[in-house]
Amino acid sequence: MAAAPLYCVCRQPYDVSRFMIECDICKDWFHGSCVQVEEHHAVDIDVYHCPNCDVKHGPSLMKRRNNCHRHDYTEPDDGTQPVQAGTSKFVKELQNRTFPSAEDILIRMKGEQVTTRFLERHGFNYPIAVTEMEGLGLKLPPSTFSIRDVEQYVGGDKVIDVIDVARQADSKMKLGAFVKYFTNPHRPKVLNLISLEFSDTKMAELVEVPIVAQKMSWVENYWPDDSFFPKPFVQKYCLMGVKDSYTDFHIDFGGTSVWYHVLWGEKIFYLIEPTSTNLALYEAWSSSPNQSEVFFGDKVEKCYKCVVSQGTTLLIPTGWIHGVLTSQDCMAFGGNFLHNLNIGMQLRCYEMERRLKTPDLFKFPYFEAICWYVAKNLLEMLKELREDNCPPPTYLVDGVKALISALKTWLKREATQPTSEVPDHIRPNHLIKELTKEIRYLEPGSGNRPVKTQGCGASSGTNGCPATRSALERFCQARRARRAARRLREQQQAPKVPTNLDILEQHTREVLKRLEVGPLEEDAAFFCAPFSAQRRRESRAPRYFTRGLESVKTDLREDVSGHSSASDVESDSDSPTEVKDELCLEAKTTCRHPASFSGFTLHPSSKLAKSLERPTSPSTEEAIQGMLSMAGLLCTSKPERPASTPESWWSNSSQCARQGGGGTMDSQGNSSSEAWDNQGFPSPEAGYQYGDPSMSPPLHPSKRHAPNPPPISNQATKGKRPKKGMATAKQRLGKILKLNRHTGWWLLLLLLLIQEGGGCGALKEVDGGHF
Repeated sequence: MAAAPLYCVCRQPYDVSRFMIECDICKDWFHGSCVQVEEHHAVDIDVYHCPNCDVKHGPSLMKRRNNCHRHDYTEPDDGTQPVQAGTSKFVKELQNRTFPSAEDILIRMKGEQVTTRFLERHGFNYPIAVTEMEGLGLKLPPSTFSIRDVEQYVGGDKVIDVIDVARQADSKMKLGAFVKYFTNPHRPKVLNLISLEFSDTKMAELVEVPIVAQKMSWVENYWPDDSFFPKPFVQKYCLMGVKDSYTDFHIDFGGTSVWYHVLWGEKIFYLIEPTSTNLALYEAWSSSPNQSEVFFGDKVEKCYKCVVSQGTTLLIPTGWIHGVLTSQDCMAFGGNFLHNLNIGMQLRCYEMERRLKTPDLFKFPYFEAICWYVAKNLLEMLKELREDNCPPPTYLVDGVKALISALKTWLKREATQPTSEVPDHIRPNHLIKELTKEIRYLEPGSGNRPVKTQGCGASSGTNGCPATRSALERFCQARRARRAARRLREQQQAPKVPTNLDILEQHTREVLKRLEVGPLEEDAAFFCAPFSAQRRRESRAPRYFTRGLESVKTDLREDVSGHSSASDVESDSDSPTEVKDELCLEAKTTCRHPASFSGFTLHPSSKLAKSLERPTSPSTEEAIQGMLSMAGLLCTSKPERPASTPESWWSNSSQCARQGGGGTMDSQGNSSSEAWDNQGFPSPEAGYQYGDPSMSPPLHPSKRHAPNPPPISNQATKGKRPKKGMATAKQRLGKILKLNRHTGWWLLLLLLLIQEGGGCGALKEVDGGHF
């Protein structure tokens, strides 16, 4: 394979993401950043000489300026061509024009008055101006915040899109270069920055979106955390423009509503209401070849002029057509948001963008995907309102109807244009069907129309009803609470530190494996059958051991008052028969897999589950430690850091058992392993290994824990009655054995203690001599 050709003075291969310029002498290509040529400067160069050719042929030749009213200023200035938007002559003429005052349509409010309840009741159809910020919830940097501060927080190497106002064309440059241009008193051209989204930068901490925009935003309320599509970031923009910057008439992507706040400087908005006529005129104007030569404000009936001075916040509703002139150097903050109040208008604007073939860069990210998420949530909302017997507001019903129509259109389009944005966990046809059904419930004569409860006004969308508003707010609050709880659970998840009961249970499993029995492979239904004498004769040993193991686990988790106390007072918890019956019921209904012993799951409301959730009492814990000590599993030294998996902590326990010596002797002086061999069972030397060697590698002698101390003999305390509450662990274990002898599970402990513990002599002490 041939090597890739190299370019520029840096001798690197071609990179499509970097701007390059060709030398007109040597015909080689150079990166603009390597030869100090910005992309917006390249259009002004007539003949370019690279640094190598510049020595011999002189500097590059620039284009000659022939006019000031065309995007291509090299055109002959014969006066026959019309003025184009953004040029210096256009800006001067625009400033001299007269327009109707925006006071005719502008709603001036205090920050505390701009609430979701107000907009749901009165609608969000006209721009809102806020001068008193208290209560709006908008947090911003101080007015002394400069463009250099933006560079410090965002980073000078961040590549941004700037607009060459005279040409109304986009180009890329680094933020540091734009700051250098902005602070230069001599600016060769007018550049405007309006697309710096900083949600993923340090500056995001300095700005908080108005509360009304947060509560209404589709992205904030309906976008799931586990979405396959990346979350759209359109909530926080920083706009920095120099004097005479101009942005031609447009509708914000996806018909989003906008909030603007001028931190310092001044902006002038030219606002046009999105009536059906004006929208049709706008689409025709946008698709015309001479768009830049026609001032759209002259084509509509009224174009309102709105001056937004320093410290003022402007909220622009869905679909409003507007152009913006920066009358003086200005820094502003803003954001876009979709909401439920004008769903139909948002969808209409999106379809208009598709017809105009708007590039994806200038469209709302994953607009169709978020519409599917919204449809799923609105279905739940409509069902909740129907259950509350309160009709939804008209704006919501009209919005759902428009959404159903759009979703059907997108599904049909999928047959020919497979660019699906349907989330994987959503069934589109079923969702559309259910939404249609909910709308039919609201139609007159359907027989299922919700009854207006007392206190509900007409569902005209202007008054609404208290039940509806409370339902909407309750729905959104519950969703936010679930999302916060899910995040909290994810943050609090940590490796579980094994308890002594877990170690004992795992030890029992290992011993049963060594006995070549399979309690883990038995049918879960067996545990639910009555354990009669006939059943015991027909069953095999593995079932009996498994039943005993479950009984051990249940009893050891019972409350201290009933089992682990030295007194004979019975616990006021459920009787063993009730616990047994509930265990059978839970095993029938919730066993996930018959081949997995750990597959049993208890319903949270069950009595058995509640009893298992109670923490083990200190006396019960001592009894468990006594059992572990007799089995040689009690490790006195704890690891510095708990293991993260059950296999790892079991390996550590096994290692501790091996290091502890396991050296209890029976009454004849034989070790526990020898006693086990005498009973005719296979020993570890016969091919059975305690634990998995791969899970617990042998440690160097210098790294091993100290062996467990030998258990204290009861001979020292013989004849002395222990004080109340001071019973030994073996005595408490004996109490458990006495209380549960009718279940037969003590036979399991008998086998375990004979092999791993102190033999028959130790068991006699535990069982109080009844063995």
